[in-house]
Amino acid sequence: MVFDTQALNKQRQNLTDFDDTWVFGYGSLIYKVDFDHIACENAHIHGFERRFWQGSHDHRGTPEKPGRVLTLTPVEGATCFGKAFKVEHQVFDHLDHREKNGYLRHSIDIHLSSNRIVQGLVYIASPDNAAYLGHASIEDIAKQILNSSGPSGENKDYLFQLADALRANNEVDEHVFAIEKALCDRYSNSPQVNNT
Repeated sequence: MVFDTQALNKQRQNLTDFDDTWVFGYGSLIYKVDFDHIACENAHIHGFERRFWQGSHDHRGTPEKPGRVLTLTPVEGATCFGKAFKVEHQVFDHLDHREKNGYLRHSIDIHLSSNRIVQGLVYIASPDNAAYLGHASIEDIAKQILNSSGPSGENKDYLFQLADALRANNEVDEHVFAIEKALCDRYSNSPQVNNT
């Protein structure tokens, strides 16, 4: 089920009051930057970890066979790496559409690699959205990712590209890397696995 949040996001913040806004990306926004931006920096946020607990019925899966993509879950003392983009408010029309399946914008402090803290926005899919899949074992998540694809491509490519981007930035994410390992180890004989 697609849970379209575009209208809700427009109601949550009136971004036209600002010339530009920072947005924090922790999933595909790290490696797939298909929008104009004024600045980009490596960044962290505190108090969250990324998890493959959100269903993707519109990008990496279908309504009949959803894929799994990332959301954030609150964890005390946690730090999550990502990319921060300074964008003009018009860019949120594109981002709201890209993140429309259950994600809402939330205000957050973003810790930039330049040792500045800026107020920005992050897209989070909370457990009360209709597309939320929730916790599952690493093996079950890997199997679902292996067997899912949608208009934006195969679900495994989302996982592999994210894992590669994290490694390129010398970042370790145990959840992401455990799923990647389970997919490669357990399902390496499947013709669908082709980590290029």
